[in-house]
Amino acid sequence: MKPAKNILQPEHRALKTGVLVLDECNTLSFAAAVDPMRAANRLADRPAFDWDYVTATPAPAELTSALQVPGIPLARFAGCELLIVVAGFHLARHATPSLLAGLRRIANGGAALAGIDGGPWLLAEAGLLDGYAATTHWEDLDNFASRFPEVDMRPDRFVVSGQRLTSGGAVPAIEMMLHIIAARHGAGFASRVAGLFLHDGPQPHSRPQTRLGSDRHNTLTARAHALMEAALDDPLPLVDIAKELGTSPRSLQQQFRLRLNTTPQDHYLHLRLSEARRLVTDTDLPLLEVALATGFTSQSSFARAFRTAHDLSARDLRQSRATAAE
Repeated sequence: MKPAKNILQPEHRALKTGVLVLDECNTLSFAAAVDPMRAANRLADRPAFDWDYVTATPAPAELTSALQVPGIPLARFAGCELLIVVAGFHLARHATPSLLAGLRRIANGGAALAGIDGGPWLLAEAGLLDGYAATTHWEDLDNFASRFPEVDMRPDRFVVSGQRLTSGGAVPAIEMMLHIIAARHGAGFASRVAGLFLHDGPQPHSRPQTRLGSDRHNTLTARAHALMEAALDDPLPLVDIAKELGTSPRSLQQQFRLRLNTTPQDHYLHLRLSEARRLVTDTDLPLLEVALATGFTSQSSFARAFRTAHDLSARDLRQSRATAAE
């Protein structure tokens, strides 16, 4: 295995880059990888990046927006200095033996590897993050940590660990790309690139990811929320949550009403059913396993709660997604 060259050092030569685009990745995640490189080339006196699009098969990759991206099939891609893997949904379907072998081949050629959105999952499936620190989207942090115990999972927006870079989603991917640009061309140049996007510029990669609506929490409800998220498969009684937080169930009820206009019980149920919807649409887990993974003791109780929350059954939702993908 050829040792990876350090791409995070001052260098004026264009960085030879491959952007591996998988079917069903998000358009914003794709743009987060490509547009900072385009902008850097526009502002530099010489090209800062030289990239090729790479696809899993000879067919173009089709994004969730139906945008098609043609590229060089991975099996015929000669290699690069940096391979950026952009993936989104149905990762188990994409993690074919040929794709994982292709990733290992590129890594063995000495390339640095970056993963965006679902990209870290595929790198980890190939064994290319073992012994490294990494992150992924906050919805998948716990599942990732369980699935890949050899990876040092971090809740950061993006993580740089040797010649492995991973990001938790589209906007952190922009920050990750700006980090690369700053390392190679200086922080001032990276700030100019960021300015084209009205972005604040290179950010520390140790910042934690934040959830939608987190600004409405106070310290107590945020800590309760974190306890709930950590125990979706075995829901904690309200009295246990309150005891862990050093407060009373009544005070916790009041704070949830005041800050979030809901009860702790309803908030907890919402988290579990949101995770259930994600597992139904993004994985091939049997519905009984989805029910158990989100704290329902029977498939019938899960089915009733899911239909009430989402206006259709889990089975119908999965079928509609499968039909749309055909």
